[in-house]
Amino acid sequence: MTKEVLVSLKGLQFEEAVEGGRIETIVRGEYYKKNNSHFVLYEEAVEGGPESVRNVLRFHEKELNLTKRGAVNTHMVFEENRKSLSTYATPFGDILIGIDTRKISLQEKEESILMTVEYDLEINYQYAAQCSIVIEIRPACAGGFSDAEQNGSE
Repeated sequence: MTKEVLVSLKGLQFEEAVEGGRIETIVRGEYYKKNNSHFVLYEEAVEGGPESVRNVLRFHEKELNLTKRGAVNTHMVFEENRKSLSTYATPFGDILIGIDTRKISLQEKEESILMTVEYDLEINYQYAAQCSIVIEIRPACAGGFSDAEQNGSE
């Protein structure tokens, strides 16, 4: 895998058996692998604000760590069959996030990486939603993500 990558991030929330919000983002990032862990660094623009958020994904087979620094600050841990707590610091105040990770799937190929994370989300100790994240990483030189490819990878 090359250092310069495209990262596709898809998030989906189900609230009380009704499909909730769906978020899809494709960003340019940097990828490297060290000590059997994958690392992806990318910037995220914040709506209505001049400050961006620097994101670091660190992951391996059954664990994903997401660190955000900037307008929003947090370190979230997704570890299969474990629950973790973290503080999500925003300009409007802090939120306590509970993440109860049910399943993590990692598929590595020569020119792509696909990770799926399924978890329950709590906000300030109250159940909020059943969620999933799909992260796909490809070399930037390989081109973009097509709808057919994205739909086929879910």
